Amino acid sequence: MASMRLWASLFELVLMVGISSLIIAMIYRIFLKANPDFDMEQEIKNGNAAVGILMAVIMISAALILQSGLAASINNFRLSLSAPPGSVGPLWQSGLLIVAHLVASIAIAVFTISVALRLFGKLTRKINPEMHLGRLLKEGNVAVGIILAAVVLITTLYISDGVSAVTKALVPQPKIGQIRIMQ
Repeated sequence: MASMRLWASLFELVLMVGISSLIIAMIYRIFLKANPDFDMEQEIKNGNAAVGILMAVIMISAALILQSGLAASINNFRLSLSAPPGSVGPLWQSGLLIVAHLVASIAIAVFTISVALRLFGKLTRKINPEMHLGRLLKEGNVAVGIILAAVVLITTLYISDGVSAVTKALVPQPKIGQIRIMQ
C-alpha cells in the first residue's frame, strides 16, 4: 500500500508540473489578449515596468484562483488512485472533473480580474475624469501599475475562498466507511 501511495504521489507531481506549465502559458496568453486599450506584449517587449508588474500579479492571481478551484478535484483524483475499487468514482471521471474545474476556474479568473480592473478604472474616472489608468499604464507609470496590481491581488484574495467552496461542493464525495485510512 505504501508503494501505491508513493506512485500516486509521483504521478500527481508529474501531473502538477504539466498542469502548472500549461496554466502559466494559458494565463499569459489570455490576459495579453484581454486588454483592449493597448498591446501588452509589445509594452513588455519595450521594457514597460508598469505593465510587467501588472502582468506578473495577474498571472499570480489567476494561478491562486486556479489552485483554489482545482484543489478539491485534485484531492478526489488522489483518492481515486489509492482507494479500493468502488468506493470512489472511476479514474477517468476524476480526470474529467479536473479538466472541468480547470476550465471553470480560468473563466472565473478572467472574469473577476477583468471586472475588477474595469470597475476600478471607472470608479477612478468618476472621481477624477482626467485619470485614464490604461493610458497612464501604457506610458509606463509604475505607481499606476502597482495600484492596479494591488486591486487584482486584493480581488483574488477575496474570491479564492468562494471559488474553493463552489468547487468543493461540486466534487462527488466518497462513501464513508469504505475507505481505510493509513493502511
